[in-house]
Amino acid sequence: MRIGVHPNNLHLRLASVWPGAFADLDPIFVPYSEGRDTASLLEAGVIHVGGTGSTPPIEADARGLGVEYVGASAPRPANGAIFVRAETDVESVAGLAGRRISLIDGSFHTYLLARSLEAEGLMLDDVERVESGTRDSLAELLEGRVDAWVAMSPRLEKAIGRTDLRLIVRCGATIPNRSLFWSLARIGLSSAEIAGIVSELARIGGEIAADPVTAAHLLAENDRSGTGADAWGQIVRSRDFSVVSIDAPVLAEQQEEADTLFRHGHFDRAVAIGRPLQATK
Repeated sequence: MRIGVHPNNLHLRLASVWPGAFADLDPIFVPYSEGRDTASLLEAGVIHVGGTGSTPPIEADARGLGVEYVGASAPRPANGAIFVRAETDVESVAGLAGRRISLIDGSFHTYLLARSLEAEGLMLDDVERVESGTRDSLAELLEGRVDAWVAMSPRLEKAIGRTDLRLIVRCGATIPNRSLFWSLARIGLSSAEIAGIVSELARIGGEIAADPVTAAHLLAENDRSGTGADAWGQIVRSRDFSVVSIDAPVLAEQQEEADTLFRHGHFDRAVAIGRPLQATK
């Protein structure tokens, strides 16, 4: 089983260094740079399953790749926020109209921004989305090159409490912000493999929750952002690492996101969300 691992999916990132993880599936952990690459790696057969936020599998379905959902994390309301400079005249999301917003476009950042804008009668086209890529979004915000920044862990925790920033949105109830574990129908995972993936993710999640100190040190040892074990410990303790099989409510959340992004013009056609992964061999 070739399992994709990128830095922003902490569950699979920890699994790749967790003793005995996925042993029954003969795992090969395949590192890559970011979640938006998951669909192309699945399409090319480089990986068999990956984990991302909610938006990349919808992007894959929009490309006609035939996403098959495997499992889902609990909602993660703390992992996502929108900041502006404290000195700005932007007091709320309504003030973002016409402004430049730094984000990882095509990730859950896009959905968080769309839902936040929609609540104020605005659309994605009412702001200028600026792809953050590998740039230092915090520096760009503080230097005035962008007007707002959609942030996530671990940089979000470093930004909260800064006196030169103003927090105007937390994920909270705005979006569920789950991690989704998914594949493509063409890969043809078996029912036993599907059950094994979900079971092992749930088992590892339970061990992470029971031993956050070890998890934090593993993240710090394999980190390029300069985030230390204490900061990772705070992040691990704030997160629910439980994982469950895909069910109708999770698929309904995904469909709601797909419909929202279509309504905002992010997709040029409606996207129909698929079914939970079934046995294919």
